[in-house]
Amino acid sequence: MKKKLTVFLLHAELILMSFIVLIPVMWIILSSFQRGSGPPVAINLKGLTLDNYNRLFSETSYFLWFYNTFKIALANMVLSVLLIMITAWIMSRFLFRGRKAGLMAIMILSMFPTFLSMTAIYTLFLTLGLVGKSISLIIVYAVGAIPYNTWLVKGYLDGVPKAIDEAAYMDGCTRFQTFRKVILPMSKPIITYCAVSQFMLPWMDYILPNILLSGDRSRTLAVGLFALINGKESINFTVFASGAVLIAVPITIIFIIFQKYLVQGVSAGADKG
Repeated sequence: MKKKLTVFLLHAELILMSFIVLIPVMWIILSSFQRGSGPPVAINLKGLTLDNYNRLFSETSYFLWFYNTFKIALANMVLSVLLIMITAWIMSRFLFRGRKAGLMAIMILSMFPTFLSMTAIYTLFLTLGLVGKSISLIIVYAVGAIPYNTWLVKGYLDGVPKAIDEAAYMDGCTRFQTFRKVILPMSKPIITYCAVSQFMLPWMDYILPNILLSGDRSRTLAVGLFALINGKESINFTVFASGAVLIAVPITIIFIIFQKYLVQGVSAGADKG
């Protein structure tokens, strides 16, 4: 009886959590098919329309925002993974003076959100003439990804036996060849996790793109869509909802494709750290 009650409570809790998560998602999806332009007071399932999607493509610069975001996301993913893997490999495999202090500094830095230093970042990029250019956001994202992810990846690499490295050295590999030909292929789950998380970041971030890329031609999706409802009257809310739904499509596809590696990467990095 006690076991059945436990199972019932567990399922009840999961169902409740599912409703809490799914209700706002379903509301924004259904809002994107509603008539009118303001926030719907009540969802009307009769007479759903695609007009909001037509307005999104014809009256806004959605494709340009999408291209800007995709370009930044792809570049950030490649650069971030490269920096994270090299930093974590050095911290995991090399013993040198200041290594422990460096790891502690990285841990402390990972506790501070990047946007806390946005005034300094903006002033620096303004001096360098990079404000309004995509490269500024890529640099901030890539450098900001190092502290937290280095600890995560280092935990994973610590679990890879060093005897494998030594066997590669005996076969004639240099340290970097061992990293490229042995360590990287064995780190596929954690690399996938870092790549997907860094690819997703620009799609959801609003603060930094709004500061560094506020020009009409350089806006990302988050900045562009928020501009549609950034007023006293949300006259474009249903168009905003349709744009929000479309953002979720590529992210959902990536999650489905790499779901297996994502779970392995997070659990392996956490356990071995």
